[in-house]
Amino acid sequence: MKHYDVAVIGGGHNGLVAATYLAKAGKSVVILEANAEVGGATTSVRAFPEYDAMLSRYSYLISLLPDQIVSDLGLDFECISRTVSSYTPYSRNGKDSGLYVARQWDKETEDSFNELDPSGAEWTAWQDFYNEIAEFAVKIAPSMLQPLKSRSELKAEINMPEVWDYLMERPIGEVIEERFKDDLVRGVVLTDALIGTFSSAFEMQANICFLYHLIGNGTGEWKVPRGGMGALVKELVRVATAAGVEIKVNSRVKSVNTATENAKLTLEDGTTVTSSFVLSNAAPQVLARLRGKTPPASLEGSQMKINILLKSLPRLKSGIDPRLAFAGTFHAQESFAQCESTYLQAKGGAVPEMIPIEMYCHTLTDPSILSADLQAQGYQTLTVFGLHTPAALFDTDNERAKAAALKAALASLNQYLVEPLENVIAAIEVKSPLDIEGDVGLPRGNIFHKDLSFPFREDSQQTRWGVETDDPRIFICGAGAIRGGGVSGIPGHNAAMAVLEASA
Repeated sequence: MKHYDVAVIGGGHNGLVAATYLAKAGKSVVILEANAEVGGATTSVRAFPEYDAMLSRYSYLISLLPDQIVSDLGLDFECISRTVSSYTPYSRNGKDSGLYVARQWDKETEDSFNELDPSGAEWTAWQDFYNEIAEFAVKIAPSMLQPLKSRSELKAEINMPEVWDYLMERPIGEVIEERFKDDLVRGVVLTDALIGTFSSAFEMQANICFLYHLIGNGTGEWKVPRGGMGALVKELVRVATAAGVEIKVNSRVKSVNTATENAKLTLEDGTTVTSSFVLSNAAPQVLARLRGKTPPASLEGSQMKINILLKSLPRLKSGIDPRLAFAGTFHAQESFAQCESTYLQAKGGAVPEMIPIEMYCHTLTDPSILSADLQAQGYQTLTVFGLHTPAALFDTDNERAKAAALKAALASLNQYLVEPLENVIAAIEVKSPLDIEGDVGLPRGNIFHKDLSFPFREDSQQTRWGVETDDPRIFICGAGAIRGGGVSGIPGHNAAMAVLEASA
């Protein structure tokens, strides 16, 4: 039985970040990963054995990873900007069209808004709103890697009281309805508040989700990792092992006991490891069970993930080049009213005939995840998220519910296509929240591990880094920490800083 300064439960990207910081600071660190490979939800896999395509099965874009962590750890991997932010098809007055939004505002974007709303009010409202968010993001981003500020401290530091009010104090749904008049535009804005969260637009959990989707690195830009998410994992493993981190796969932790001087971790095979500190990259619910405690309550996951390999891109009724339409985030059945209606139907236990979806084509930005042969034949990938598909819908019969949800998702898309997507599908896999839990251990498929938290502490709270537990030797280094969620490395960094302070 070897003793370590720090034992990390789980080898997801946050666990790797935390371990590397600690090893570089001179600590002996071991990562105990339950599965046969590290990476958790950030891995790339050959989802379809008959095709040489490495898909980012779960996590698929990067926004929240701070440049500081990349620099501190010496990470050498590339993220690529998408020229297209989003495309949202619609049909009005018998005409098929779509709202096109470039990452950098341009004439095509303005023309697209003006076609939707000739008064110009919507594109003016859009620019005003996102300019405010951009300024707010620049101001709040540095705080994510600092000791946790209180609500009043952070509010005063940012000094944008009106924006603070509509992001932190009022339901985002109310704000969207006030700022925008067109239901389609409202829906495009709202979607950032819904991915990963089973929530109405008028519940504050949507505000937190919205905030995390728009503040990453001070820009909020979602980038495509060249080579897929596995490229990030490979690089994290490289710097971790170079720093001296021991990584043990197929090492599922069965229990954690801190009743003695050192923490004792017992693995399923009976092996024990002792350490001075324990970091958990597992969800707080999992950590609680390992400690023999009652798991905290949390919202269940609500996102169905569909990975598709296409023989070619489908054509759209609007006539837009599909290489533009699918290059950014493609929205379908995601007007504000449609999102709210679907939420209520799902909350009532029903899978609607059409569900809100958003998707993108990784290979339009980064074809390297496909073999040269598949590239030459014109193959492409589609990554699809189905919103408001909570785990409860799949409990009775997972496979039957997945089939119904897939049919509803394809119906949402096919209404805008010249021919059904099924005509160009080479291979497809559907992952329900229950599948996500089974594959990577996210309770009820919640991609944030638990309910997201605002990135501050209440004035009455004393937590310093937002990673602390009721045991001074155990810290959370995963998405379940305050300022966790998304592919960020932030809770990994913050947990490492907490351990270094505690052991000083």
